[in-house]
Amino acid sequence: MQVEQKGDMHLREHVIEKVLQKKVIAIIRGLYGESVLRLAETLFTGGIEIVEVTFDQLHPETHAVTAETVHLLNERMSDRMLIGAGTVTSVEMVERAHAAGARYIVSPNTEPNVIQRTVELGLVSMPGALSPTEIITAHRFGADFVKVFPAAQLGSDYIKAIRGPCNHIHLLAVGGINERNAKDYLAAGCVGVGVGGNLVNKDWVAEGAFDRILALAREYAEIAR
Repeated sequence: MQVEQKGDMHLREHVIEKVLQKKVIAIIRGLYGESVLRLAETLFTGGIEIVEVTFDQLHPETHAVTAETVHLLNERMSDRMLIGAGTVTSVEMVERAHAAGARYIVSPNTEPNVIQRTVELGLVSMPGALSPTEIITAHRFGADFVKVFPAAQLGSDYIKAIRGPCNHIHLLAVGGINERNAKDYLAAGCVGVGVGGNLVNKDWVAEGAFDRILALAREYAEIAR
């Protein structure tokens, strides 16, 4: 049951093609405001052009500053990077992310209402799923990509196994992905990977160790190539 797509199809197609081309999504958790700008600049210099800013479900009081961070990054970086919102679990959060300028919506789960509202607003949908049933259901409701999560707990062989019945669906591997196993998930059939703390290391940001983030970003960009 796919919904009618009412948004800018050209923009959606651009986002989809960018993900397919660049393959690596950097996931930013628990970092907000101006401090994220240098991080984004570092990631871009290293060849990472897609960033996801996540909402913290445990601390809803941070949702406003998360949306502000999405807005800030889009304001300063939208000519160079794709900025999206992650851990989006309700229609209200989709709308908040859309208002902030998010270009795509990532969720940990498959929630039909979230997928449908995402597509209605002209954003690219990336819900999370694990089993073939969940993956195919997400696709039928309009998902552009399906985030296999948590991926590393089952390994790249799991991706190979589910690619048979799901080979028409763009799969992203997220959860436990690092520079040592990312290539395995791409080789197994994922079109991209999402990388969190392994790349966007909050301790490194706090220490100002952007050289370490830059080096690792370059490594991921090379893997994607």
